[in-house]
Amino acid sequence: MKYKDYYKILGVERSATTADIKKAYRKLAHLYHPDVSKDAKGEEKFKEVAEAYATLKDAEKRKEYDELGSHAAGEQFTPPPQWREHFGGQGANFDDVDLADLFAAFGTRSGPSPGGRTSSAAGGRGRAFPRAGQDFEVATQVPLERLYTGGEIDVSVELPQHDEHGLPRRVPRTFRINVPKGATDGQRLRLPAKGGQGTHGGPSGDLYVKLSVAPHPLYRLQGRDIAMDLPLTPWEAALGASIALPTPGGTVELSIKPGTVSGRRLRLSGRGLPAPDGGAGDLYAEVRIEVPQTLSSEERRLFTELATESKFNPRGHWPEGRGK
Repeated sequence: MKYKDYYKILGVERSATTADIKKAYRKLAHLYHPDVSKDAKGEEKFKEVAEAYATLKDAEKRKEYDELGSHAAGEQFTPPPQWREHFGGQGANFDDVDLADLFAAFGTRSGPSPGGRTSSAAGGRGRAFPRAGQDFEVATQVPLERLYTGGEIDVSVELPQHDEHGLPRRVPRTFRINVPKGATDGQRLRLPAKGGQGTHGGPSGDLYVKLSVAPHPLYRLQGRDIAMDLPLTPWEAALGASIALPTPGGTVELSIKPGTVSGRRLRLSGRGLPAPDGGAGDLYAEVRIEVPQTLSSEERRLFTELATESKFNPRGHWPEGRGK
């Protein structure tokens, strides 16, 4: 089997006291616990720390471990028979970890332990009391169209649950929720009893889903109003046109007046996001005059002819001689 340097894992000297070992364990358990650690190997390190502590906190087990001698971490060695009988060749087990120490690492006074008992920070054992689960909040992006019409979406989240050892671990869950018509950016939806798991018969916490509007290729949400760009050709802006304008509620025919200038905002009343009271915001289409990036020979001829014939000068209001 491979040798594990439990002292090195906990970051203490071989002469460390039991108090030193407990202090080191609490610090590392808090650092590497899967619910708080951002380390990719946090869960693996957490298990190593728990295994090391389960051995070194027990005077008899520590004595047997010390009798193995000092080896390099990961070095292959053959332990004596009594070590294999005691540890099964696999090291310590989570059952040997006093969960009072684990919960002390997280600053809590008590928590669940194997067998349905509670353990205090002082290490005492007592009657199990119901404990309510924790409330959690998750943010999810929602398409603007879903806010407009309402409807169901799936929300995925990882929530802590207690395993067979009484230790918390994250479990992926997916909930199908109903987004009400006219929900707004930043609105929180409550899912009762879908949060953290209660213990010893205690109620589960709630899950809150915070909605945010996903980026949209056409629309920008401004409260309950919706803004969008309206690209027009120079001739549409000059001559006027009828445009098929896409809106969240369907396509509408929009009449463009002759002489429409770039930057003009055209308001479509009631075409914005619905409100719970039955009203709705407005939709604003802002004109952007676009020119062709490439010209055919005929297009170039026509634009040249227009430039020659037209007397229009958009810089005519500048001081004389500067706009030519």
